[in-house]
Amino acid sequence: MKREVAERKGRRGEALGAWLLRLKGWRIVGRRVKTPRGEIDLVARRGSTVAFIEVKWRAGDAGLATAIDEYRLRRVAAAAEAVAHRYSSAGENIRIDVLLLAPGRWPRHIVNAWQP
Repeated sequence: MKREVAERKGRRGEALGAWLLRLKGWRIVGRRVKTPRGEIDLVARRGSTVAFIEVKWRAGDAGLATAIDEYRLRRVAAAAEAVAHRYSSAGENIRIDVLLLAPGRWPRHIVNAWQP
């Protein structure tokens, strides 16, 4: 039961994240993309940039501070590497972004969060 509630909240967070990105001029080209190396919450494109985006939704601001770490970023980067050829062409910019969301807080968009 607890896992189902978390899943629903995560999906709502991803929907909100997609909406926010569209407001910034991004086109959502993939949602919940499953790969052998993990799942990518959102894939978005703006111009010649493709962003693989991890969305983190927390009940409060304190939870956001620990929502993303190097392990999670490495997992998203590995998953993005597995499917990058589906979403980008040679010469395009690829990056890993993070969206941190919590009720009553401004969304925080961390651009190019993973730099190996």
